[in-house]
Amino acid sequence: MAEPLDTGRPHPARVYDYLLGGKDNFAADRAAAAEGLKANPDAATAPRQNRAFMQRTVRFLAAEAGIRQFLDIGTGLPTPPNVHQVAQSVDPSARVVYADNDPLVLTHARALLTAAGDGRTTYLDADLREPERILASPELRGVLDLEQPVALLLYAVLHFFEDAADPYGIVARLMAELPHGSYLVISHLTGDHDPSAWGRFTEVMGRQGIPTRVRTKAEVARFFPGMEMIDPGVVPILQWRPDSETSYTDAQVALYGAVGRKH
Repeated sequence: MAEPLDTGRPHPARVYDYLLGGKDNFAADRAAAAEGLKANPDAATAPRQNRAFMQRTVRFLAAEAGIRQFLDIGTGLPTPPNVHQVAQSVDPSARVVYADNDPLVLTHARALLTAAGDGRTTYLDADLREPERILASPELRGVLDLEQPVALLLYAVLHFFEDAADPYGIVARLMAELPHGSYLVISHLTGDHDPSAWGRFTEVMGRQGIPTRVRTKAEVARFFPGMEMIDPGVVPILQWRPDSETSYTDAQVALYGAVGRKH
């Protein structure tokens, strides 16, 4: 269930919104972002490039892999184009379920997440820590057919789970319930390119009440056991099928991304 709206405590979705230039955030979120940027100025680059990675991967899934069902957990505040807009631009019948546990996200989602044509889009008030509850929810079951392939989308969310929270187990439990031919998409912060800067960032965010765990390329790959990795595999997101030139470096963006298919 969504946590009560606590405007005095930063929330990852609202910090992310601020870093994207949005207005749906509070003083505590802006303060947390400012402290994070002081520790590592490149922290503002990752959210913007993550949105571009989302668009490329969803377009691939809809246009090339033929996926018509999407489950986006930890979706954050709606920032066009959203998953349903990208997917339904390929096929208007595409169906999307969003899940997040921030009440502000819920409010905006109800107002903004609308679909045209045959596609359906809904929002689920849920926490990634409760995978079984997500998959069993009437909202999800009313939109997605879990006997048909689903793309599980986990953009920039797993790095908010420290090892003790068992993020690998959570992802495994979700994928275990999805049928063969389903896909997993992940983007994840890494300190591989600049360990000291991202070490400072995670320390600062932890003090702000947002636990953060950057992971290596090998640690990100562990989320995809036994899956068919879609070319080019686990790579810095700028290198995942780029569709435009960029002046940013992998070190500035500091996100790995990958798409895997369940056999």
